[in-house]
Formats: sequence, C-alpha cells, structure tokens
Amino acid sequence: MQNIEHPRTIKSFVLRQSRVTKGQGEALSALWPVFGLEKAETPLDFPTVFGRDAPVTLEIGFGNGDSLAQMAQADPERDFLGIEVHTPGVGHLLKLVGEQGLQNLRVMNTDAVEILQQRIAPASLDLVQLFFPDPWHKTRHHKRRIVQPDFVALIASRLRIGGVFHMATDWENYAQQMAQVLKTSPDFYNLAENPPYSARPATRPLTKFEHRGLNLGHGVWDLLYTRVDKNHL
Repeated sequence: MQNIEHPRTIKSFVLRQSRVTKGQGEALSALWPVFGLEKAETPLDFPTVFGRDAPVTLEIGFGNGDSLAQMAQADPERDFLGIEVHTPGVGHLLKLVGEQGLQNLRVMNTDAVEILQQRIAPASLDLVQLFFPDPWHKTRHHKRRIVQPDFVALIASRLRIGGVFHMATDWENYAQQMAQVLKTSPDFYNLAENPPYSARPATRPLTKFEHRGLNLGHGVWDLLYTRVDKNHL
C-alpha cells in the first residue's frame, strides 16, 4: 500500500480522564472482540471486515456514538467505521451496537490520523465525517486543530474519486479556517449551493449538544466537499 507520511508531533486532541461506567465496561468486554478493530500496520480489507462489499463511511471522533449509531441504523446498506480516542465513548457506542443489533458498524479506540496513515488503503472510503472536532479556540492553539493542509491531503488520498468529506463545527472561526484550507486544496470541490457552507444534510442527526446550542442561538456550520481527480480538471 502506498503510504503518505505525516509526522505527528502535535496532537489535535487531549486524552481526558473519565470513568468507564459498568454498562460501558460490559459492552467493551463482550462486544469489542466482535466489533472492535486493533491497531496494526497492515491495511484493512473492508469486504473482509464487514463480510460484504459496500460503501464505507469513516467518522473521526464520534464522541459518545449516539449519532453514529443512528446513522448506521438508518442506512443498513452502508458500512461505518468510527474512530474515537476516549474509551468511555467507545464503550457507549458498543453498548448501542449490542442493543440495536447493528452489524454494519466497527470501532477503533486510537488516533484517527495514525489509522488513516497505516490501516486505510488509498481510495477505499466513500465518505469521511468530522463533526465538532476540538476547536482549540485560543489563537495560540490553532496549530492543534486537526483540519490543516497535510490532514486534508491525507483524507483526499483515502477517499475514492467522487467521495465526500463532511465537516461540521459550532465555532465560526474554525468553520472559516476549514473553508480556507479546503479552498486551497486541489483535491476537493465545494458542494454548497452558496459556498462555503452547506445546509445540514438529513443524514447528519442533530445531537443533544447541538440541539441545546441551537436553542441558545448558537450557529452550526456544515461544510461538504467532493473528492475530484485533479489530473482531469
């Protein structure tokens, strides 16, 4: 597999200590062997992982997994891979997988950038979702934001031509940065009717956090871009 090397000296996330509940722990013990994927240096073969050949959506940083489980349940013809660094969130999602009998969802508990580099084959993804990443709102911390040119190039290399990169944030300053970074990428074309922002697609569920923010008058910005063949523009 052709690999793209991107040194990761600056982490875009902080591992916050939080307790795994009894239910999450039981789900991790019982369901991780079935639905969890470990770190490795070999690329994932999605037809083998899911037992079929179907479009694959990757979600980076799924939080507690409520919306990802909802998407997987709503679209059984699509396969979903969620990556999250916080173990309680992974446990919560696995609990939902068990309760809802979801067969089209797999999870990883690690750094998504390392997985993209090491375990995701080029042009193997149909959709990449990045919803409400850490905004690192202080200016001096903006360099820690995950949406940077190298990261966008890595995402592009793992998406098929015509695949979609969907981002969402409730920080307008970060939305502006996302739009600027994607605007300079030769690999993506903005799908918005009135760029740079798109209306929220019905496929992205509203989270409880987002509902609360909207009720308080906070904005949310969705950005959708399609992967283009820059050699045939």
